[in-house]
Parts: sequence; C-alpha cells; structure tokens
Amino acid sequence: MTNNELIAKAFEAMEYAYAPYSGYRVGAALLTKDGKVYTGCNIENAAFGPTNCAERTAFFKAVSEGDADFATICVVGGKDGNVGDYFYPCGVCRQVMAEFCDDSFEIIVAKSCDDYKVFTLDGILPQRFSKSNVSEV
Repeated sequence: MTNNELIAKAFEAMEYAYAPYSGYRVGAALLTKDGKVYTGCNIENAAFGPTNCAERTAFFKAVSEGDADFATICVVGGKDGNVGDYFYPCGVCRQVMAEFCDDSFEIIVAKSCDDYKVFTLDGILPQRFSKSNVSEV
C-alpha cells in the first residue's frame, strides 16, 4: 500500500469522528506488516476521560482482532474536519505505539495525499518507557 492510499483511508476514517465537544475530527489508518489496514476515529465523551483518540481506536481494533505486527500509521485531523495543519499523535497514543511497535515504525502526518511528513517512532518518542523497562518481581 502506498502512503497516498493510507492517507486517503485516514481521511475516510475522519468522517466517522464523534467530536461534539472539541470539534476536532481525527482519523487514523494503521497498516500491518502483512498489508492489512485498520482505521480509527476519535470518539469523545462528555466526561473527557473516556475519550479515545483515533490512533488508539485503530490499534485496539487491530489487537482485538489478533493483529499486532505494525508497519505504519497515518494521522489526519482538523477543527470541524478542516485540515489546516499537520495533526500529531498525543503522548498517550505515542506510548501505545511504543507498546506494540519497534523503533522503525513509521508515523505519517498529512494535510492531504500530497502534503505529508513521515517520522519514525524513535524519532518522535526517543528514550521511551517500554516493555524492556518492566521487570518481573
């Protein structure tokens, strides 16, 4: 799958966002190493704490269906669905990525299918807390 195809899927997922409080609609498309795509959108909640980001929605869908070998995620978003700038994953989403992905996992942030940036997990979350930091007692 090309970056442009993955970006298009993230834009499609953004259409399903439930964002009545912030107005920020976010979509994500997560590509597994075997070529399967899981999409996600943000889902807000009046209590705010139960709100779930688009990236985590995509990861949790994939893991709940038995997939946990990931290559790339694309994230798009904007106020009222109007994408004016790059939309980066929050810290919690980056930590979820650290749980399931290696250093070379790619994160694409896009304004359009032709205007995007690509980062690695190590590049956006260096020296992260991971499974290797947890020891059994």
